[in-house]
Amino acid sequence: MNMTRLRRKALVALFLFTLFIFGTMMGLRTLKPSDGFSDMAPGLDFEGGHPNRRRQQQDNKGLVASSPRSQMGNGDTKVVFTRSDREYSMFYDVHIFYYLWYGAPSMDTKYIHWDHVLVPHWDPKIAASHAQGKHLPPEDIAASFYPELGPYSSRDPVVLENHMSQIEEAAAGVVVLSWYPPGVADDHGEPSEDLVPAVLDAAHRHSLKVAFHIQPYKGRTEQTMHDNIRYIIDKYGKHGAFYRFQLSTGRVLPLFYVYDSYLTPSDSWAELLTPKGSNTIRGTPYDGVFVALIVEERHKSDILASGFDGMYTYFASNGFSFGSSHQNWKAIKAFCDTNNLLFIPSVGPGYVDTAVRPWNNHNTRNRVNGRYYETSLQAALSVRPEIVTITSFNQWHEGTQIERAVPKKTATRLYLDYLPNQPEHYLELTRQWAEDFNKEKDKWLM
Repeated sequence: MNMTRLRRKALVALFLFTLFIFGTMMGLRTLKPSDGFSDMAPGLDFEGGHPNRRRQQQDNKGLVASSPRSQMGNGDTKVVFTRSDREYSMFYDVHIFYYLWYGAPSMDTKYIHWDHVLVPHWDPKIAASHAQGKHLPPEDIAASFYPELGPYSSRDPVVLENHMSQIEEAAAGVVVLSWYPPGVADDHGEPSEDLVPAVLDAAHRHSLKVAFHIQPYKGRTEQTMHDNIRYIIDKYGKHGAFYRFQLSTGRVLPLFYVYDSYLTPSDSWAELLTPKGSNTIRGTPYDGVFVALIVEERHKSDILASGFDGMYTYFASNGFSFGSSHQNWKAIKAFCDTNNLLFIPSVGPGYVDTAVRPWNNHNTRNRVNGRYYETSLQAALSVRPEIVTITSFNQWHEGTQIERAVPKKTATRLYLDYLPNQPEHYLELTRQWAEDFNKEKDKWLM
């Protein structure tokens, strides 16, 4: 009898264990990306060569990205610090997009950007079926999540210090600052270029570097870009937090991201970015590493013809564009390797912009408690990039932020939140992944 009872218990236990394993596998399957990137261990299915093995271009630009480990000292790729009784790393191959366009009455006499308009759809019939008008902070803000700091001002030094501390916690070593020239702003904001010195100083206090994300201001041309680059390098180039990228040639140059670069024709960019251009910066004190935005597939050849040094994808919505679709990253990386360009994929924790574009539900990407972020990070890792960008620290309008957010309910709004996780959940995920990214890089170099 005892043996029979034991066998029965053993069979029940085996059945329950089998059921558990089956359920777990089915759960994991739901997290697999629909776009086909490998869920094998990082790097095992990569068919390309070592990221350093790039062909020299015929134009002698000499802009070949160097190995992070081979040029660690001067290239701002990885530095290990000791603070009090704990050792931790800051990773300068993880860049994070940062926005300075927020305002609040305490510092700016009014709310800026938190009161963003509801952008109407271009089709009047669709626009008529959605809400219109502006948000009314502080209870109703132009975001689907609510910041732990409330609707803050980018001019508040306490906020800036808090932000740099959060980015330090995330171990993303380079703050990519959304930048407009002096006196210029986006359609819904106010000029903020005067804040750049404070950002550099705050970043420096937290062992961070700062790169510039040149925005598509009205009238941007290759000539105004030349002026912008001169201005930035002359004014900020000697600051300890100013980011430079080391090339395999040994040269150390500033790195600039150029948003919506496709708005300017390739032949115009070539005047600035190729050695024989009429207004070239190549070989001058204002030379740099210039990274263009790839949205459509045709932009690959345009970026190459323009004389850019690489391309990035920016958007955190997988499938939104050719460039932001994970399934295309392997092909883009291969194109870049063949043509001596950097490929910098952009990853994010999710996407929801319906607080400003109420008709854009189809591009929403739910966070799934961090699983969407982890899937995106793994997709980036699988193509062995030199640098990865995070979209974003604080683009609240599009719901891509990793900044701390809190649960919030008002009479008219129920905001999304990070529950059941804590406000710092996405900062912690970023640090964990940055550490894994650099461990994998070590393996690639072996």
